[in-house]
Parts: sequence; structure tokens; C-alpha cells
Amino acid sequence: MNASKQAFTIAALIHLLDVLYFRIGMAVSTEDQKFTLQEVLDTFKICLSENKEVLLEHYVAGWRGLVRFMNSLGSVFSFISKDAVSKIQILVNLMKGEGGANYLTIQSMVKYEMDNQLVDLTKKGSFPESGCRTLLRLHRALRWLELFLERLRTSTDDSKTSAMCSEAYNESLAQYHPWIIRKAAGTAFWYLPGRAVFFDVMNVGSPEQVIHLLASGPEQRADRFGVAKRSAGSGNWLDMDTAFNDTVFAPGGTCARQEALSR
Repeated sequence: MNASKQAFTIAALIHLLDVLYFRIGMAVSTEDQKFTLQEVLDTFKICLSENKEVLLEHYVAGWRGLVRFMNSLGSVFSFISKDAVSKIQILVNLMKGEGGANYLTIQSMVKYEMDNQLVDLTKKGSFPESGCRTLLRLHRALRWLELFLERLRTSTDDSKTSAMCSEAYNESLAQYHPWIIRKAAGTAFWYLPGRAVFFDVMNVGSPEQVIHLLASGPEQRADRFGVAKRSAGSGNWLDMDTAFNDTVFAPGGTCARQEALSR
């Protein structure tokens, strides 16, 4: 089977799982599985401590909410949500491990792992599940979601969610995925529900209320996600990689080392 057929087969399987999910999975949903955009944004908002450090526990809690959001839309996003779940578990294990005291905030985690040489600065190394590397991968997915939500906010009723999601994916996660995954993802996005379904899943209220929430000021929205760029002159909240570098990795001269980490 050639690569093109493999990609189509993967996308078809995703669609079949999607149908199965809605017919069976959604019927047994619980209160704990419900997603509300407001609650998730509020969770990310309290990530920031009084001294503007990012509390890892709340960051993880916010991500769990985003996973519920993706799962509530079926299996189309499963290749992203499943990866996010595995990354979340890595961070949880680190927080609960012997060195857990060093994983209270993102800043303390970075300092601890860098000082103790627990971070791989090449693609392959001895610490593939370091907190820094794991967080960077979650952050890339967060950027994709941010780009997609911004497109939803500015879209119209007849806008194609498949096109919006593909554009956001191509600007973010796609550059880190192999061709076969990019091809399958692009095909799977065609099965996304319409704009109205996304707004309904957010459990905010009317479309106008959803748009109002998504239209929060740039600095406010960036703060809610706990990774805002805090250096002077910051203006583009969607430039999440730059924001992440300046917020987390710049202190202590680690920004240059993060550049190698992000490859």
C-alpha cells in the first residue's frame, strides 16, 4: 500500500471511530466530561502566581479541559488529544515523583532540569520525557488550538471549519509531524462539524456570547493561558513560541539552549 492510500485509510478509520464515538461514547458521557470554555480559560488564568510564575498544576488542569473539548468533537482530533494526554501524564508523574518539589512552577522546573542536565539539547538523547521537552510539545498543540479558535471567532456562519482547522494546523503542528500524519490529518479535518457545533460544545451560551468571550483583549487572553510574552514591546499574542521562549526560557540565559531543544 502506497503512502497516499495509507493516509486515506487512516482518515477513513478516524471517521468510522468518530461515528462510533457519537453513537456510543456520547450516550454515556458524565458531568466530569463536560467542557465549558469559560472554566478552562479561568483555570489557565490562575496558572499565574503573584510573582508571575506559571503554576504547573493549574496548567495541567487547564490542558485536561482542552482535552475534553477535543474529545467532545469526536475522534477527528484524537491524534492530538491522545498525544496531549500522554504528555500531561508525564508532567503529572514528574510532579508526583521524588523531585516533585522542583516541579511546582514552569520556571522552577526549567531551572532544575537545566542545572542538573536533565534536558536533551538534540533530537535524540537520554531524556526524551523531560519536563521541558514535554511542555514544549504541549505548547505547540496549544498554539494550534489558539490559532483555530481565533479563526472561529472571526468566521461567519458559512465558513468552513475544515479550512480553518487545516490553516491553523499548517501554521503550527504540521511542521513537527511526518508527511503521513499531515496527510491523514488534512483528510480527517474534512469531517469536522460546522461552526455552530463548535460554539455549542463550548457551553458558553449564544453565538454572540461565544464570540465575545473569544474576543477578550490580547493581553488578557494570553494571560489566561499563562504563557504570555512579558518582554517589552510584546504585541502579538498568537506568536506563542516566541512568548513561550521569553516567558519561560529566557531567565538565566537558557533561551539559547531552548532553541536547540525545539528542533
